[in-house]
Amino acid sequence: MANLDAPDTANTADPLGALRARWVRTLRASRGTDDGPDPAPYADNLISRWAEPQRRYHTVDHLTAVLEHIDVLEAHERYADDVDLVRLAAWFHDAVYLPDRSENEERSARLAERALPEAGVSAAGTAEVARLVRLTVTHAPADDDPNGQVLCDADLAILAASPDAYAAYTAAVREEYAFVPPEAFREGRAAILRQLLDLPRLFHTPYGTREWEGPARRNLESELSLLTG
Repeated sequence: MANLDAPDTANTADPLGALRARWVRTLRASRGTDDGPDPAPYADNLISRWAEPQRRYHTVDHLTAVLEHIDVLEAHERYADDVDLVRLAAWFHDAVYLPDRSENEERSARLAERALPEAGVSAAGTAEVARLVRLTVTHAPADDDPNGQVLCDADLAILAASPDAYAAYTAAVREEYAFVPPEAFREGRAAILRQLLDLPRLFHTPYGTREWEGPARRNLESELSLLTG
């Protein structure tokens, strides 16, 4: 199976400090200048959102993993049109998250539309980040949308994790939806797994298709068997 480990910053003695440093680099690259508001307060605001107590899977660890998967895709194929805007979209894609709400992606996109112009990102860059955040509702990027393909593949790369890591992911998802009765959760989760398995492809980048598609399908099939067996 593909190695989902990525280069560098998250595996340090200060993971939150490394995450803030990622944000600073990305924001400065996206606005094309060192001028502008201090990036640090924006990082702290976003990190505090990702650390909210109702989260079990959609946490700082998930944000870090998505950023690392973007790094993997960038290192192997430099596929995105603007990888820094993709990284900004990763920061915002679940910045607003309540498990019992259906409008999280829309509210997250609106947060990006408010925060990024204030932080010095251009109108065009802000619009692209918001579009990418909204795309995570469906994870169905068009064939001519490399930015969307990179973000969606990075977000879904957990599906191709090792069996132990995948089991930890499914356990965290169940904890996040602890308010849903067991039978209803099993039925709903099984329906989602069937929908994913019915897709012609889960991943859209060349690397994702080559390295993550097979392991992800095996994990999904195994989970579905456990839920329905």
